[in-house]
Amino acid sequence: MPDGSQAHKTLFCQSFVDTHRSFKPAELPWPAIDDLSIDRLRSIPFWSVALAAERNAGRMVTAYAKTVTDPQIREALALQGVEEARHAELLAEMLHRYGVPVTEKPLPSPRAAEREFIDFGYEECIDSFFGFGIFGLARKIQLFVPELTDIFEIVLLEEARHVTFFVNWIAYERIRRCRGAAPLQVAATALGYARAVKRIVTTFAPTADGPKIQGAGFGAEGVFAIFSDVTWRSFLASCISEHERYMSAMPNGLAVPTFLPKLAKAALALPSFHRRPPATISTSTAT
Repeated sequence: MPDGSQAHKTLFCQSFVDTHRSFKPAELPWPAIDDLSIDRLRSIPFWSVALAAERNAGRMVTAYAKTVTDPQIREALALQGVEEARHAELLAEMLHRYGVPVTEKPLPSPRAAEREFIDFGYEECIDSFFGFGIFGLARKIQLFVPELTDIFEIVLLEEARHVTFFVNWIAYERIRRCRGAAPLQVAATALGYARAVKRIVTTFAPTADGPKIQGAGFGAEGVFAIFSDVTWRSFLASCISEHERYMSAMPNGLAVPTFLPKLAKAALALPSFHRRPPATISTSTAT
């Protein structure tokens, strides 16, 4: 667990570097998919937003890494910048390969500031938690062919590594700066998530140019554009189980995000006041 020690820093930095995978998105085994699968990809409303977000993330993390003086942390951050930029390349490759139109969005100049990286880290914790749940549901109902789901799995595993690195880095820095007491950590974490939610809401609020764009990256709202019959309870259950699956692959001794899973479990523990009608089984037979 985070203790602000050199050993802890070495563990969360070196494990991140050691688990980095080198590959080019264009060289992945992209499968041939049928028209129905292509239509499903085209129906997802947040590709333009996701592409812009990943491109901006790569530039911002790379710029911030150059300002960090600690060589171990700088090396890990530089690799994260590479991976964030590669997520954008992978997404662009998929959209181009399957003919999914996107609207190019202007990118702001990257700000190499620690506050920017912290805000992004909490946003990524939110997006990854909900993204795990979305793709868990997609895999369960075989929304896409397994070969395409396997490629998404690469991105999701890297996101799991990113948020694990982030929560260990932020805990390490707080302890190092004498802000590691439990009450201070809890308050700072809650503030971090509150700022992230505010940024997401501000970014995707309705404007004069059109309605709200659903989903930040693979955010929560996107699930209802993909699965017409999903409930909040089934979605949160998928988020929790998939989050646990990805976090179980992280190195022993590292902290993992727990704030959103705890909130989701608390929400699921609340009584449900909406009773669905009992399921019926058709007695008709095919002829």
